[in-house]
Amino acid sequence: MFKNVFGSGFLVRTAHVILTWVVTLILFLHDTELRKQEETGQLVQPVLFVLLVLVSVLLYFAVSLMDPGFILSDDSDLQFTLGVTEEQQDMIPPTTKSLRQRRCGHCLLQQPMRSKHCQTCQHCVRRYDHHCPWIENCVGEKNHRWFVLYLAVQLLVLLWGLHIAWTGFSFAPTWQLWLRTNGVLLTVAVLVALLSLIVLLLLGSHLYLVSLNTTTWEFMSRHRISYLKHCGADENPFDRGTFHNLWGFFCVWGTVVWEQVYFREGSDQV
Repeated sequence: MFKNVFGSGFLVRTAHVILTWVVTLILFLHDTELRKQEETGQLVQPVLFVLLVLVSVLLYFAVSLMDPGFILSDDSDLQFTLGVTEEQQDMIPPTTKSLRQRRCGHCLLQQPMRSKHCQTCQHCVRRYDHHCPWIENCVGEKNHRWFVLYLAVQLLVLLWGLHIAWTGFSFAPTWQLWLRTNGVLLTVAVLVALLSLIVLLLLGSHLYLVSLNTTTWEFMSRHRISYLKHCGADENPFDRGTFHNLWGFFCVWGTVVWEQVYFREGSDQV
C-alpha cells in the first residue's frame, strides 16, 4: 500500500520536511504572537499550531508514499462486470459509445477507463489525475481525496503561519534598520505568502474538477482521450451532479467501474 520512504523522491520529501520545520522554528524564535503566548504560559495556540503542522507533514507523507491506484495485473473482474471479453470486443462496431479496452503500450496491461500510464512512476494508474513533483507520486483513485485533504490542511497551516509572521514585525526608524531587524521574518512571510497562493489555486482547481467529476488529465487533454473526444464540449459522461460527485469522491470508498457509469450515461441520453 505504501512506497519505501527512502526510495524515489527521498530528497524532495526531506527538503519539504526540513523547510516546514525550519519555518516553524523561525516563527517561534522571533518576537511573534506564538512566542509571546509561550512565554506567558498560554500554550493552547502554540500547541495547536505545532499539532496542525505535524498533521500536515503526516498527510504529506501519506499522500506521497500511498499507492495511487497502480494497475499491477489484468483486471478480469472488469470483463465479468461488463459481460464482454477481449476477443469479443473485435466484434463490436466502432461506435462513439462502444467499449474497446486498451492495452498499455508500456506495461502491456489492460487499462480500465480513466486510467493512464505514468512515465515517471512506470505504472498505469486508475482514475489518473496527474503526477505531482511536490509529492513525487501520482495522484489517482486511491490517494486523490487524501491529496485534497492535505491541500486543505496545508493551506490552513500556511495562512495561520502568515498571520503569525505578520505579528512578529518590529518597528524601526529607517528602512535599512527595519530590513536588518526583520529580514529573516520578511523572507519567511514572502515564502509563506507565495506557497499559500499556490496551494489555494491548487485546492480551488481540484475542488472545481471534483465537483464536475473530471480529472486534471481529462480536463487538459480531452481532445486526445478516446472516450471523451467524441463527446460535446460541455458533455461529461461521468458527471452525476455536483452533490453526487462530491459525495462519491469524499465518502464512497472502493474501486469504481467507470465503464458502467459511462455507458449508463450514454443509454440515459438515448
